[in-house]
Amino acid sequence: MRVFKDGGHRLFENDPETAGVVSGMLLDLEKNGMDAVRKYSRQFDEWDPADFELSQAEIGRAITALDAQVVEDTDFCQGNVRRFAEEQLKTLLPLETRIREGVVLGHRHIPVGTVGSYIPGGRYPMFGSAQMSIIPAKVAGVRNIWACTPPVGGRGGGSAGDAAGDITDAAAEGSGYYPATINAMAKAGADRIFIIGGVPALALMAFGMGVVEPADILCGAGNKFVAEAKRQLYGRCGVDLLAGPTEILVIADDDADPAIVACDLLGQAEHDPNSGVCLICLSEVFAAECERQLRAQLEVLPTRQVAELSWGDNGIIMIAEGADEAIALADDYAPEHLELHVSDADYYFERLNNYGSLFIGEETTVAYGDKAIGTNHILPTSRAARYTGGLWVGKFLKTVTYQRMTRQASVEVGKVTERQCAVERMLAHGLTAAARVEKYTVK
Repeated sequence: MRVFKDGGHRLFENDPETAGVVSGMLLDLEKNGMDAVRKYSRQFDEWDPADFELSQAEIGRAITALDAQVVEDTDFCQGNVRRFAEEQLKTLLPLETRIREGVVLGHRHIPVGTVGSYIPGGRYPMFGSAQMSIIPAKVAGVRNIWACTPPVGGRGGGSAGDAAGDITDAAAEGSGYYPATINAMAKAGADRIFIIGGVPALALMAFGMGVVEPADILCGAGNKFVAEAKRQLYGRCGVDLLAGPTEILVIADDDADPAIVACDLLGQAEHDPNSGVCLICLSEVFAAECERQLRAQLEVLPTRQVAELSWGDNGIIMIAEGADEAIALADDYAPEHLELHVSDADYYFERLNNYGSLFIGEETTVAYGDKAIGTNHILPTSRAARYTGGLWVGKFLKTVTYQRMTRQASVEVGKVTERQCAVERMLAHGLTAAARVEKYTVK
């Protein structure tokens, strides 16, 4: 392996300052409830409505304000997400089996009761995140889904809020929220919608604050303050993932189109100055041409200000000796998104192990998965793909076990259990087994 371009280090969040800010806010929010929510909303987002929750009339007006094509396209995307979630659910079957005479074991999949979904604002109004967390939860059978999104026009994602400060949109003027996001949240199935950003939004959903039932699981992306709030709230409730800045890795052989590869790399680089952007190719000639294409495309890219920082600071190009080394390098990087621009895609597909979502062939791209195709875009980052996949319908289901036994089987298992307990010196445990052995043994 040769390094053609070294973009420095992957970003792993370890920020004591952010952790301290979030910890103090959560303590305040738990103690003072909605008064603290309102205080932070004023402070970070300059947002102080009479009611943070949208009424059905307000939701209806937001949807009416949208161009019909936006509504139609959102319906198309949500239909794909829903269909895929429904197909995934079909694979999650109950189980009941007799492992030995008189012993029946089984499991059931039970949906959690309440989910809190956070739909970020910040640099971009990522309303597509609504369907990614809300629809799989609804398909799983979750009873209550609370959804929060930051207001438009606040100070932006650089604070402990997460408002869409960089967004200007005529449809949002005067309302304080982005209509396309409200449409997506409502159509996806949110039961209640709140215009609250950042840490206060996570706190409302986790604590309930007398406004909603506390969430069993929090899900959705956000800035570093949102990610840290999820980290600190984990245990009190579940979370989907502790995701950091987005990542893309492309494996390309010499048959790939360097212009398309460069375009796809920049497609993720525009997310955030900390985005991870990596190319693994098989020749120096391809590496040089791809970088040339990338520089040329940056010159005319509307979001160049962000993408150029990301590529300059974090972009990596590695030249592998062959397919097997490329696979090993990709598995070590363990990217959130992995694209294959290679002639023998099946060879790679059968051997790659560590990725959040895989895009096979030039015909598909990360943007399809992020927006429209139906797979989920809430995915592991910072090498978490080594041990977990992304958000899916199964995340909202608890797999719980049960057991049934005959009296004869209880005697057989009870004798073994009593002896095991004695070895561990857990005598009260042993007595529960001995009592059944004595009761069920035929005198």
